[in-house]
Amino acid sequence: MGSVEKRLRGGKVTWVARWRDPAGRQRKRSFAKKYEAERYLNGVEHDRLTGQYVDPARSRITVGEWAAQWLDAQVQRKPSTRARYAGLIRGQVLPRWENVPLAKVGHADVARWVAELGAGGLAPATIRQAHRVLSLVLALAVRDGRLARNPAEGVPLPRVARGEQHFLTRGDVTSLAGAAGEYGLVVEVLALTGLRYGELAALRVGRVDLLRRRLTVAESVTEVAGRAVWGTPKTHQRRTVPIPRALVDRLAEQIAGMNPEALVFTAPKGGALLLRSFRRRTFDAAVRAAGLDGLTPHDLRHTAASLAVASGANVKAVQRMLGARLRGDDPRRVRRPVRRRPGVAGRADGRCSRGRCAPSAPRCFRHGAHAARKGPLTCGYVGGPPGARTQNLRIKRPDDPVPGGAT
Repeated sequence: MGSVEKRLRGGKVTWVARWRDPAGRQRKRSFAKKYEAERYLNGVEHDRLTGQYVDPARSRITVGEWAAQWLDAQVQRKPSTRARYAGLIRGQVLPRWENVPLAKVGHADVARWVAELGAGGLAPATIRQAHRVLSLVLALAVRDGRLARNPAEGVPLPRVARGEQHFLTRGDVTSLAGAAGEYGLVVEVLALTGLRYGELAALRVGRVDLLRRRLTVAESVTEVAGRAVWGTPKTHQRRTVPIPRALVDRLAEQIAGMNPEALVFTAPKGGALLLRSFRRRTFDAAVRAAGLDGLTPHDLRHTAASLAVASGANVKAVQRMLGARLRGDDPRRVRRPVRRRPGVAGRADGRCSRGRCAPSAPRCFRHGAHAARKGPLTCGYVGGPPGARTQNLRIKRPDDPVPGGAT
């Protein structure tokens, strides 16, 4: 337990609260009133017992100093991510919090800062990103014992309006590729394979297997502060992606006679075809010429997924093709239509694919197809409709008979 002592200096009475921190070091703090010292000491004892004690000296470091330490520790992040975090800290966090001690950051203060960013015309997505960076900085302070809790948690954030996604048809892809001129193949590869742009820019000749119709994605390149930075794909995993037959001949012509370590696509003067220069020189003009205003290179990735699913591809296989975090990797299933099991309704007329069907007969509750009027269901599923076996009358289907005549 701590103690409260009376002290008289220069005719002025002060009260000093003394205690020992969890490390055994002597601590003290002065107050003008005795009850203030006692109340503070009671709070210290409570925090020690509950494991929430924070050394006041450790929380005097400013947000600016602590943010710099946090950013230096983000060694697990990709260079592009670290550069984005640094920009958010420099542009949004430091102007408000640079000289504020960690102990002085309050929940209401963070909420007011978020509101001020919105009033200043900052986009909701950028506000959410800036808040996330500040929250991560403060979360590290909590783990380091400099704060008892994260004051940025639970702050109301502006909603981000979801932008309209563009899904091109195969004809749109052909038109866009034609407008892109010598880089038309870049457009088609993005739109038909689903590669991220950085993955396409880092694709090397030796990773293009035309006999097996496979691309091996093992590297990515992005632009950070005006220079190319090479690294692993976004998920840090290699994957193989199928090459549509329509691209085999054109890719063969593109890489003919090239060194296996050479890049498949390069900038006009050599080197990696970075996104910013590709958009400025080729892509944006091709979009306008094709009448597809608002389209971005990333929309071609959405197009690849849409076209693959429309062709009958397995959805999970499409996710693997795009590089989602799923177990296994079976690119052979992407361009193969889904095989329907016997008994599953799949005919265009909506009837069961097995047995006789009567359009006016009851519908199969499992497959949504018609069943025979009498006898077992022709799709092979035996069982009643959902809810038929429960004894809870509140969740039974309203059109099912209920014991006792209830409805």
